[in-house]
Amino acid sequence: MTEPLTVFPQDPESSAPMARPTPSFLFSHPAHMLALGFGSGLSRIAPGTAGTLWAWLSFVVLSPWMNDLAWGVLIAASVPVGWWACTVAARNMGVLDPGAIVWDEVVAFWLVLWLVTPTSLVGQVMAFGLFRFFDAVKPGPVGWADRLFHHLQPGVDAHAWAKAGWGIMLDDLVAAACTLLTIALWRFI
Repeated sequence: MTEPLTVFPQDPESSAPMARPTPSFLFSHPAHMLALGFGSGLSRIAPGTAGTLWAWLSFVVLSPWMNDLAWGVLIAASVPVGWWACTVAARNMGVLDPGAIVWDEVVAFWLVLWLVTPTSLVGQVMAFGLFRFFDAVKPGPVGWADRLFHHLQPGVDAHAWAKAGWGIMLDDLVAAACTLLTIALWRFI
């Protein structure tokens, strides 16, 4: 069942899509809280980087209580739950791929850290830099994945918001794969 569209414009007199979410938007729905990375997506400067830093910090904090199975289950569950949360938040903002949605960075960087661990702090910094490069610059397959869903028309396609939610997640998962492939090649050489 599809939830009704609720747009939270910055200006209460306007029905235009939201340019930047507010703390009240963040707390108005559990999907918003998750999609906006528990507030890290509210950063005025580089919300994707803020979300990735939040992912790194939460990975470090959770790691003493997690094993490989627990990380695998958490990451696997975070993808469909993130798809839902990104769909709801994007639809409620009225924007197909809002920069404030950072759950995609969180899940993708958890995947990177999980698969490169154990590694030194230098290794983690390199993984962070590579992931941010692939996510921001979007070379090759990351750009392809990012463009897949940018043609959507919510008024025309009944499933546009769900496709947009998946598109939000997909390009970061591809960025994670490119990061991991680069690290694997570097370790091999």
